[in-house]
Amino acid sequence: MQAADVWGSRWSSTAHPLSHRFMEAAVEKQTLVVLAADLETTAELVQLINQVGPHIAALKTHVDMVEDYSKEAWRDVVEAAHRHGLLLFEDRKFADIGRVSQTQMGGVYDIRSWADIVTAHRVSGPDIVDGIAAGWDDVQRIGGIFLLAQMSSRGNLLTESYTDETISTGASSPHVMGYIGNGSSPDEVSSLREKVGEGKMIWTPGVNLSAEEGILGQRYGHPSDAIKAGSDAVIVGSGIHKSDDPVAAAKAYADATWSALKTR
Repeated sequence: MQAADVWGSRWSSTAHPLSHRFMEAAVEKQTLVVLAADLETTAELVQLINQVGPHIAALKTHVDMVEDYSKEAWRDVVEAAHRHGLLLFEDRKFADIGRVSQTQMGGVYDIRSWADIVTAHRVSGPDIVDGIAAGWDDVQRIGGIFLLAQMSSRGNLLTESYTDETISTGASSPHVMGYIGNGSSPDEVSSLREKVGEGKMIWTPGVNLSAEEGILGQRYGHPSDAIKAGSDAVIVGSGIHKSDDPVAAAKAYADATWSALKTR
């Protein structure tokens, strides 16, 4: 099974090499799941990666949430991800000017040295994209940026006009892989896909096989609905790592997303 055949126009229209890497991994493992591994220790992270690695295509981290962070311990996380063929996706949500964002790509966590993908807000202006890309240039690596076009949290301030500006910024940049959409609303994902076209990816949090409202304003939709509406990956956290059986949960999400892609 070839990735180009499965993904069709998305494959042929998408130029970013990391988008193709993701699509190849998704086809090889038959999953469109990005694991949001929001755990407190590196040991827990490594254990979870080794458990569910065969059923996920990328690993989303919040490195500054890890209580026992050290460069040595984090190297174990990175190596575990690489063993399972996972893109490393640091959900940093950069939001400062370009020069500061370039500096933040280094710093104590040295995100530029291990992250393949990061997230950013468009709020500070379009130069943030070039600043982040310059961070990867500093260490001679290629990375990809996802701009937040929508959010799934209740009461967020990402208006339609802001979304349009975000899409415009991403469309003109070779560094932007795609956009984060609102997986809790298939209609919003569908609208976003219509505006984005085929050339960029859409990844969506806010999904759960049990589509109920979560705590602190988080809303959920069904992962299959998000994929059918135009999302290319679903970001799943507690639905997997808080499950009594994380492996079975990860496989269930993988099966749901893969089936939805084939239907789409």
